[in-house]
Amino acid sequence: MPVDPTNATLVERINRHDDLALFRVAYKAHDVPDFEPGQFATLGLPDPTPPDPAKPVRPGRGPKLIRRAYSIASPNTQKDALEFYVVKVDGGKLTPTLWDLEVGGDLFMNPKIGGHFTLDGVPDGRTLVMVGTGTGLAPFRSMYLTYKSQKRWDRFVLLDGCRVAQDLGYREEMEAFAAVDPDFVYLPTVTREPDDSGWSGPRGRVNALLEPDAFEKAVGVPLDPATCSVFLCGNPQMIDQVEADLNGRGFVTKDRKHPDGTLVFERYW
Repeated sequence: MPVDPTNATLVERINRHDDLALFRVAYKAHDVPDFEPGQFATLGLPDPTPPDPAKPVRPGRGPKLIRRAYSIASPNTQKDALEFYVVKVDGGKLTPTLWDLEVGGDLFMNPKIGGHFTLDGVPDGRTLVMVGTGTGLAPFRSMYLTYKSQKRWDRFVLLDGCRVAQDLGYREEMEAFAAVDPDFVYLPTVTREPDDSGWSGPRGRVNALLEPDAFEKAVGVPLDPATCSVFLCGNPQMIDQVEADLNGRGFVTKDRKHPDGTLVFERYW
């Protein structure tokens, strides 16, 4: 059976700036299926490249789709639409076309949601340390919104690293959560914010906030594998560096040999 390339609709779009936006996408024929926070869905749009006349499309097949997987930013209790946190990639195959899509426009969203970057297997009552760079914050938002009333953790610590303050797309929402939830700690940091911008928060890479003294000062507890589980999502260089650092401090990377590992990561590229 051919894939329906128009099985979903862009129902809302919130622009943070010219190259950063929140996209809310709904299936046309059904509600959002069950999923675990931290998983991803695949979006797709017809390939704008003119078809090769030497390769005619077989009868019954729709247009070629350009597809990309995006972590879901919305909670699994929200059934009307899925939210995605997307940065426009100049020269990318999908996002320039996605940026031209207007609210009400059609696109493809795979009905099958997948991924293993979840809290499955993490015991309740631990300090969860979520480290995201850029749009890597998305799965952590889904986790927090889904479980925040279920006593799933002792503390939920969210490190949000970006180049400049305007790239902190969920900053106001996260600061509002931190103001009312004593178990939620939000630590944004920027690397290239102009000195005269008025930014008063931390500067530098998220790695610096994981240094033992800096972490304990900001959070109030030590970064200890006996009580903490760390999740990493975003820039592969950040992931490699943090993994090497935390492995040296007693954290064990979760894999097939170590299903109870205290360090979990997902790469965006």
